[in-house]
Amino acid sequence: MIKFQPGLLALAISSIVFSSTSFAADSISEALKAATVFGDFRLRYEDVDNDVIDSDGLTLRSRIGFKSADYKGFSTLVEVEDVRDVAGIDDEGNLIPDPEVTEIDQAFIQYKGDGYMAKAGRQVITLDGHRFVGDVGWRQDRQTFDAVRSQIDVSEKLKLDISYIFKRNRIFAEDMDAKSSDLLLNAAYQTPIGKIVGYGYLLDDDTRDEKSDTFGASLSGATAGDISFLYHIEAATQSIEDSGVDYDAEYFFAEGGIKFSGITAKLGYEVLGSDDGQASFTTPLATLHKFNGWNDIFLGGSFNPTAMPNGLVDTYISVGTKISGIAVAAVMHEYEAEEGSADYGDEMGFVVSKGFSNGVSTGLKYSSYDADTFSSDTDKLWIWVGAKF
Repeated sequence: MIKFQPGLLALAISSIVFSSTSFAADSISEALKAATVFGDFRLRYEDVDNDVIDSDGLTLRSRIGFKSADYKGFSTLVEVEDVRDVAGIDDEGNLIPDPEVTEIDQAFIQYKGDGYMAKAGRQVITLDGHRFVGDVGWRQDRQTFDAVRSQIDVSEKLKLDISYIFKRNRIFAEDMDAKSSDLLLNAAYQTPIGKIVGYGYLLDDDTRDEKSDTFGASLSGATAGDISFLYHIEAATQSIEDSGVDYDAEYFFAEGGIKFSGITAKLGYEVLGSDDGQASFTTPLATLHKFNGWNDIFLGGSFNPTAMPNGLVDTYISVGTKISGIAVAAVMHEYEAEEGSADYGDEMGFVVSKGFSNGVSTGLKYSSYDADTFSSDTDKLWIWVGAKF
């Protein structure tokens, strides 16, 4: 595993963030008086039905926060998040990961200059479509990080993103939060044929005694015109140390699509590789609900390399459009093991959602997983209404 000096890195980035912060008292006061208050609420019903148990839950997620006005590029944001069971419907089967919690969701100080941003504190970090680093915004308790982050526009085409994470605040209230020493390096370069991204994610989960170094690159883009062709290809390699045992695994992703007359159709192929049936490629910081099916059947293997040792191959097709302002999408997955020949079943799902100009939104999503040699048949249904101000 690659070793580095996290304390020195944190000190270097923090010194950039907090340099030149000798504000006059009246300037701080003015910045706070001009603060904006915001809110984000979502009431959601979820039903899970599998071969073993049926469970449902009705939860209300509330976020309220404020953001100060900028003063010489500096600002601060504080946000509180609360999740409550409603009407006594509280997931008796323990299948829905939306526990009751009240916590500080975000609290950071930020500096923005010409082509530069630095941020320190509890914050949301997402990178490249959430495949490796995301906020898990689908769950009621969003994932955030205690971290320092810097984004630099080296030129119009080249962007750098560097983060150091001290703690992972996961989606299960405080039960599975983890102290960590995670270094995220990401560089994006815009070319005439699309965006090239190179990354190195050096993760160290101090709680689980697990480390992983992931290095990869991707190319993604779309053609111009009334009919647009979409493309994304990506590959990565990963070395994993789990409780003192070392593994190596590969990742591959290819997606092609077409967009015409308001319809988007995609065909994708994703491989989470295996190390000879001993351990698989992991993405523990990802927004996992977005990948490998909405039923989250394979979620465990993304955190624990030995939980799904034969890896995963996911072949899928999706179609989406808008009808009278209502977003409609459907997706189908076929799953199999990357090592060996096991059939892991298939899944289909659809979603309809509508957003209104007053900040209100509503939607319905359904997903059905048909098991074969992995897990059990599972159906899930979500109905929600949200409001933002």
